[in-house]
Amino acid sequence: MSKLSKRLAFAGLCLVISACSQTLQRQTCVELATDVSYCLAPVYQQVLGEQHTISATQKVSIQTQNNQHELLSQLELEPQRLTLVGLAPLGQALFTLTYDGNTLISEQSQLLGDQFKAEYLLAIMQLIYWPDASVNLHLRGAKMQSYDCDATLCRGLFFAKNDTIDSAAGKQPIIAIRYSNISESSLNKNGSNKSELDKWQTDVNLNIDAANFKLTISPL
Repeated sequence: MSKLSKRLAFAGLCLVISACSQTLQRQTCVELATDVSYCLAPVYQQVLGEQHTISATQKVSIQTQNNQHELLSQLELEPQRLTLVGLAPLGQALFTLTYDGNTLISEQSQLLGDQFKAEYLLAIMQLIYWPDASVNLHLRGAKMQSYDCDATLCRGLFFAKNDTIDSAAGKQPIIAIRYSNISESSLNKNGSNKSELDKWQTDVNLNIDAANFKLTISPL
């Protein structure tokens, strides 16, 4: 199992939690692949759209080569503040992540310890829901863009040099994100979502083939 796969697997390890917790300050930049990194973006108004806040309750399934985990998540967004709470299927609190655009704080079970990488979990969430322009401002060595596929909308993270996708690195995305149950009327002629808020109401499938990592999200 690759290093990234192990880190993402621990991000989904939610079924061995205790009442004891610890509060940790996490880094805000993560390595997604060789020579590819992403630093967490703040909560832009472009993410919030016409609303002042966003509240999303979701069912999350995480599958790696050797493990599969399920959890419920509650995500709260407001200007310059993001809060992500992870719950076990029966409702027990697992972790709480808060991010103010500069500092990421993780309150989590002591059983998870430093192996729970909150920054990776939050980076994945931003890659899914933040607009391409915002994601690309905080990427190094890659570029996020929409591409044609058999789903309603697909976005992918591709190796890039000087903001240009590196064709020599192949046509397969490093990270592939598929969105379903988006109405055709909400898509513009380029295949991008007119309303970024629509992503919060869709089913999401994210794959990182090199890490044997799959994540599915369904709104509740």
